[in-house]
Amino acid sequence: MQDLLQKKCVACEGDVPPLNKIEADVLLKQTPGWDVSDDAKSLSREFKFKNFAEALTFTEKVGAVAESEGHHPDIEMGWGYVRIKLTTHAINGLSENDFIVAAKINQLQ
Repeated sequence: MQDLLQKKCVACEGDVPPLNKIEADVLLKQTPGWDVSDDAKSLSREFKFKNFAEALTFTEKVGAVAESEGHHPDIEMGWGYVRIKLTTHAINGLSENDFIVAAKINQLQ
């Protein structure tokens, strides 16, 4: 299995099935701190920071990763926290792209 950090996101046009819970749990091992939803349709994580400025700086870095990969998470941020949710809308579930972006976001800390 190739390391997620070495991979690039591939455009998804809805031509692949979403990952099932077992497949998602295998990839989850390469994305510590992230959680797969009970329905296996999304991947999420909350990051904690000392203040608003640190959370905002991190959010901007996440945005740069998302743009670079062409795969964009939902981001909620506020004073001292950033919550990120990844899903592949074209297939209404998880794809390897979600885990690639999660692994790269983990490297930002």
